[in-house]
Amino acid sequence: MNFEGKVAIVTGGGAGIGRAVSLGLAREGAKVAVVDWNIENGQSVVREIEALDPNRPVDEVAAIFIQADVSKDADAQKISAETIAAFGRIDILCNNAGIQTYGTVETTSEETWDRTLGVNLKSIYLVSKYAVPHMREAGGGAIVNTASVQSVGALPNSASYVASKGGVTSLTQEMGLDLGPMGIRVNAVMPGSIRTPMLEFSASQQPDPEAAMREWGKLYARGRIGEPEEVANLILFLASDAASFITSSAYLVDGGLSARLF
Repeated sequence: MNFEGKVAIVTGGGAGIGRAVSLGLAREGAKVAVVDWNIENGQSVVREIEALDPNRPVDEVAAIFIQADVSKDADAQKISAETIAAFGRIDILCNNAGIQTYGTVETTSEETWDRTLGVNLKSIYLVSKYAVPHMREAGGGAIVNTASVQSVGALPNSASYVASKGGVTSLTQEMGLDLGPMGIRVNAVMPGSIRTPMLEFSASQQPDPEAAMREWGKLYARGRIGEPEEVANLILFLASDAASFITSSAYLVDGGLSARLF
């Protein structure tokens, strides 16, 4: 896949799937705006991108870091504004930022509910709202949203998370219909358990985190959990011109988990 001349925004780009996507896009020639709340993580990924091409002219910017709370309108505006200031266009938007929370409808606090829906779902609306005009101006582009295997089947004690990820796939379908006439495609990926900080957090809630991850892996047809790059590969394809007739769709990257559970 060739992304030469393209500019991409990756939210949650400082770790896990977002890091893999940022590096993958950069390796294929894209300029990348790495968006994350964690300054250290985001800046680290920018340095990794810069190191990919040691022969790059010193005045050529390969990537920028933008610190943002993607659930806030002002920060969403800032993401597009700073990307345009640095690179002059937006072609690809990967709405990847997300958090994992636990609780039933009884035990989930309103604060947790609002924060989960804000980061996982509202952020897609906000960041897209301000990126789309620039993508339209550039002649079109691609948006890829990160949903979850729990978009198609629920697991217990995950009320706010399941609600947010189900919303991602529905919003993806709707956005594809609205934005298709502008030349903007919108798709989603639905990962299962992937070795990311979010999964490590989930495992940390168990008595033996490492044992928990091994047990989770046994649920998969491949007998293991996934790696960030395995999700990033699909995201890059969906963002590329090779997927030119694919929109309003969502794809499982779950190692067969949904076939077993749902």
